[in-house]
Amino acid sequence: MNNGTYAIELQNLNCYYETFRAVKDVNLQVKRNRITAFIGPSGCGKSTVLRAINRMNDLIPGARVEGQVLFKGQNLYDPAVDPVEVRRRIGMVFQKPNPFPKSIYENVAWGARINGFKGNMDELVEQSLREAALWDEVKDKLHQSGLSLSGGQQQRLCIARAIAIRPEIILMDEPASALDPIATLKIEDLMRELVKNYTIIIVTHNMQQAARVSDYTAFFMMDRADRAGMLVEFNETGKIFTNPTDRRTEDYITGRFG
Repeated sequence: MNNGTYAIELQNLNCYYETFRAVKDVNLQVKRNRITAFIGPSGCGKSTVLRAINRMNDLIPGARVEGQVLFKGQNLYDPAVDPVEVRRRIGMVFQKPNPFPKSIYENVAWGARINGFKGNMDELVEQSLREAALWDEVKDKLHQSGLSLSGGQQQRLCIARAIAIRPEIILMDEPASALDPIATLKIEDLMRELVKNYTIIIVTHNMQQAARVSDYTAFFMMDRADRAGMLVEFNETGKIFTNPTDRRTEDYITGRFG
């Protein structure tokens, strides 16, 4: 039973695309107000697991899930659960910045508006942009297109858009892989700030990033026998990077395979 310590609990999670099992038997407990990183080679199921947490895989024809994803003790795959509500409580930031072709203001306001926000929209937009460390850069051009911003600014705008609907968890799928090193560090600094109020789960190919920014790290790899992604090891980030218990984790982190 969820005692409030965990934001998300995965129990025997298996993810399928048609008949192919992409991820098998993942058991994982994600702590609240911490940053958890998913690392591992390409094709090992990291993003599939991430997208299973807020039911984004539902949008892919033929995708299905077995096992449980528990949020506040409730299985998010229970037939009574509304996936739209799941995505409101568990926001997502994608690999490539994807602002709407609208003004900066409307990018932030849009999600709140369609979710029925009745408060002061100007205040919400400002607060969300401040939380995303973008307000000072855009406060004089709120009515310019979000697409006019730099890549790093666009990604922070997408983070502002995600937090404007006040989720409890933010999922980030390689949020800095399309950005230059300076913009990447800004996103990392922002994550450390946001985790005071949110739980963050990040998929990253950048092991230095995982080591720098996360509190916990989950290492995934593909089972060569059936090509399903599996969780090899999960622990505090410091232990994963300095004293892993599984030889495969050590081999990956030290660059001996992957």
